[in-house]
Amino acid sequence: MATDTEQDELMGLLIAVAREDRQAFQRLYEKISGRMFGLCLKLASQRELAEEAVQDAFVQIWHHAGEYHDERGAPLSWMLTIARYRTLDLMRSRKAKKTAGDSQLEYVEDGREGPLDVSLRSAGVAELTGCLEELSESQRDSILLTYYRGFSHDELSETLSSPIGTVKSWVRRGLIALKRCLER
Repeated sequence: MATDTEQDELMGLLIAVAREDRQAFQRLYEKISGRMFGLCLKLASQRELAEEAVQDAFVQIWHHAGEYHDERGAPLSWMLTIARYRTLDLMRSRKAKKTAGDSQLEYVEDGREGPLDVSLRSAGVAELTGCLEELSESQRDSILLTYYRGFSHDELSETLSSPIGTVKSWVRRGLIALKRCLER
């Protein structure tokens, strides 16, 4: 991940973005958009969807930079988490079955808190975020997709392009590691 110096720089940029500093937003984009796109592309396996997720994530960062605080984790982790959830939301919305008359409807985010937001607040954001960051990326993504996005094992297997037994193992081992971490 990022060094302490880089995290401090990102924190400064986020503070400036919260004050609607467009130049700071441009520098922030230049610094992290590549990493963010790589994460989104890895999750989505579709360039178009990854590009859309990155764009949406930066729009959310622009609008919510003032809401960031240290308890939400390191600045880079917070921003990458926004991108990860945006990617997962887009993947999920595109998988939704279309019914008659739905062709005119688009996916609209309603702005309400999701189950992850509520869980993080009640479980202690810093502890849970820290423990999630200790998991392997495959374990973390598997757990988040399963428990916070409602993916079945079959959907998880398809989304992560991995055998069903493998994704079940990632979830199980990840939950064991999370439990140990949270009990410390």
